[in-house]
Amino acid sequence: MAIATTNPTNGEVLKTFTPLAASTLEQKLTQAQQAYLDYRHTSFAQRRQWLLNAADILERNREAYGQLMTLEMGKTYTSAIAEAQKCAWVCRYYADNAEQFLQDVPGESDGSTAYIRFAPLGIVLAIMPWNFPFWQVFRFAAPALMAGNVGLLKHASNVPQCALAIEDIFIEAGLPMGVFQTLLIGAQTAEDLIADDRIQAVTLTGSELAGSRVAAAAGKVIKKTLLELGGSDPFIVLPTADLDAAVDTAVTARLMNNGQSCIAAKRFILHEAIAEQFQTQLHAKFAALKVGDPMLPNTNIGPLATAAIREELITQVDATIDQGATAITGGQPLPGAGNFYPPTILVDIPPDSPGATEEFFGPVALVFQVGNLDEAIALANATPFGLGASAWTNDSAEQTQLIDEIEAGAVFINGLVKSDPRLPFGGIKRSGYGRELGIHGIHEFVNIKTVWVK
Repeated sequence: MAIATTNPTNGEVLKTFTPLAASTLEQKLTQAQQAYLDYRHTSFAQRRQWLLNAADILERNREAYGQLMTLEMGKTYTSAIAEAQKCAWVCRYYADNAEQFLQDVPGESDGSTAYIRFAPLGIVLAIMPWNFPFWQVFRFAAPALMAGNVGLLKHASNVPQCALAIEDIFIEAGLPMGVFQTLLIGAQTAEDLIADDRIQAVTLTGSELAGSRVAAAAGKVIKKTLLELGGSDPFIVLPTADLDAAVDTAVTARLMNNGQSCIAAKRFILHEAIAEQFQTQLHAKFAALKVGDPMLPNTNIGPLATAAIREELITQVDATIDQGATAITGGQPLPGAGNFYPPTILVDIPPDSPGATEEFFGPVALVFQVGNLDEAIALANATPFGLGASAWTNDSAEQTQLIDEIEAGAVFINGLVKSDPRLPFGGIKRSGYGRELGIHGIHEFVNIKTVWVK
């Protein structure tokens, strides 16, 4: 895939970039390693100030960064501004908490003293996706940099200007040169880079295929990886739920980021007692949404990020309908320029169709009916993915069963699945492994060193 800014609203290629030459890439690796040797000795107070500076820059320029995100991948301008502000939040969170999270932990032993020390690893390679082009990077970078690591960013090839802007933010914030660098390189070059002895760990957010390839490359050279991959998150609604609140949240849960989110609610699993009412209300809300230019304030849904993503979604929807499903709204790509696809609801989905077995990365709600809670949980777990789950009930026993039995990295009861700097984030099964955010996130890329003294 070419490294280029292509406006998904109209398909216009605005700017192209030449991948780094091998000699330039080597220079950047050398600079990163040299920077680490000094940076690991900086104080928490100094790192904290640099990260707070980054937060201030993000907030001060949030409109400009929002425009850049919208231009490159099509998210609505309003949500893009909110993304920049969330990045400032994660910077401040780790600036304020990293030193506490990484304090020595006393331990018991047969020596006179024993404790656990958290030491930085070195260079961490981050392979990041286009759908949240700032947030995905900062939720890696903030804890990694506060822990004393340095970062190399291989961003998605369709958001190169976002990638370069993020490097500029850290430079302007005052971090030493080489501590955070953007690498404009292709996917194969990034895979090859994993074998370099100077790279100590790899974090990837992306597709299942990308994750398996990166994990295989890292496994060959025995390097730590963290993978945050796809999801087919269930959204379970039971008769005791506040139905109006569930429907309102369902719209956001499915359509945030134009439907292109790993933690979006994708499968709506409805108890048969409330299914018809829920579908009717959801249909009304989907049909009322405005699809169009993501820069306009009254636009609810912008274009999908690339033409290829739209084509894949069209193929999945068409195949599901051909096998017996019904589109009660949407279901056909919008005519004209741009990668637009309307909010769509599919019902009566056959069990072996793409709608029942695949992740849909776009504004398509997949609706299923069940007869009881046990059936709902079984259907929720009948997927190779296990990222997040949202369940709606005001019955405490049902809540407990859902929390205990749903196979996912996060279960939200009566709320929207979302990432929060204060809580660990990640999945199980083919949704990946490891955790970002919270105290667990900063512990992913450190040497948890046992110290014993007699």
